[in-house]
Amino acid sequence: MSYEVRLTPEAKHDLWEIYRYIAVELRSEQSANGQLERLEENILKLDEMPERFRVYCREPWRSRNLRVMPVDNYLVFYIPNHQIKTVTVLRVMYGGRDIDAQLGNISR
Repeated sequence: MSYEVRLTPEAKHDLWEIYRYIAVELRSEQSANGQLERLEENILKLDEMPERFRVYCREPWRSRNLRVMPVDNYLVFYIPNHQIKTVTVLRVMYGGRDIDAQLGNISR
């Protein structure tokens, strides 16, 4: 059973900021392209078996079935919806960030 993968505006912005940071701040466009490619490739793979990654342990996200997929040094936060066969990617962020603060910026 295949799911439709959707990205929120925040997740799209996160991907753009990751690319911009690596390409501009670190001055490595080639690395930025590679990182973005790996993130997008793994995000698209969520169309099959989206529950294979762990549930985020903190509330209110745990009860909403928020899942975490690691990709290199980044974390992809998403919620699968089995009724309408979608996976919604909420955020993509560097694993060293204050995750709870970043998730707090998402409208609940």
